[in-house]
Amino acid sequence: MSRKPKVVVTHWVHREVVEFLESFCEPVTNRTRESFPREILMRHCRDADGLLVFMPDAVDHLFLNQCERLRIIAGALKGYDNFDVEACSENRVLFTNVPDLLTAPTAELAMALLLGVARKCVAGDRLVRSGTFQGWRPVLYGTGLAGKTIGLVGFGAVGQAFARRLSGFDCRILAMDPDPAKESVAAELGAELVDLETVATESDILTLFLPLIPATRHLVDRGFLERMPPGAILVNVCRGSVVDEEAVADSLTKGHLGAYAADVFEMEDWALADRPRSIPTRLLDNQDQTFFTPHLGSAVDEIRRAITLEAASQLEAFFKGEVPSQALNPEVLSSSFPS
Repeated sequence: MSRKPKVVVTHWVHREVVEFLESFCEPVTNRTRESFPREILMRHCRDADGLLVFMPDAVDHLFLNQCERLRIIAGALKGYDNFDVEACSENRVLFTNVPDLLTAPTAELAMALLLGVARKCVAGDRLVRSGTFQGWRPVLYGTGLAGKTIGLVGFGAVGQAFARRLSGFDCRILAMDPDPAKESVAAELGAELVDLETVATESDILTLFLPLIPATRHLVDRGFLERMPPGAILVNVCRGSVVDEEAVADSLTKGHLGAYAADVFEMEDWALADRPRSIPTRLLDNQDQTFFTPHLGSAVDEIRRAITLEAASQLEAFFKGEVPSQALNPEVLSSSFPS
């Protein structure tokens, strides 16, 4: 195109990213740390050639129908369940993601959540800050990892990275994954590849590393929780809706589930029309058995910069006439692709 393409950047990015975008396009940037209000976002996007999107965003037919010039959406993210890639294809809009940079920081956060909730770190912090702390007392006894059975539901890149980080904790590791070929990988990492029932019923601590698809929504429901050992700990760093949060709140209240730690929540899964609009109050009020972080899985400064630069490089390749390396629907670039 004779003019520079217009690219809307929906959320705050590092200055280096803006400077890189300015080298090949006219970026419209969000300088706040909040999402654009819907009406402002749509005003910017209606004549945009490209978008750089993030986890709070969502794209569907309705959105695309209002953006007639849009040719590419670059996601600075790995999981893209809030984005209708099929709708993008039908509208001849390319969609890219960044699959390889979030593995280590997400596995690290899973470990932080696990240790934080098992060792009652948040309650300990509150006690020290309360002004009543006078030195050691026989309080806040938690759960250690040594000798425990830790289950991993999902044994993809993040699950495997988490297993590596568990290797020094002297624990038994169970991994569930539908791909039997991962048995050799599990063995290399000191894990046993087992079925879902085994990992549910034998894990003292259960961690979730699954994508959100129809088959995994509310996989951890009331029945699943009832099969877990009494006092077990549940950790979720994948997608909120893999867990039924109301069922978790009930299980905590009844004293069956020992603790719940999460970095993701059902209300974030924007693509689900029937998603809850808030985190259950019973979970937020239960400070003794829960530990929550605000979707910090990839929130490592240098990693976020690298992820966004990689997404921006996908835009650059496209506007140079190349096929972006991380395109999820490259067929839309084919002249034979049906209109």
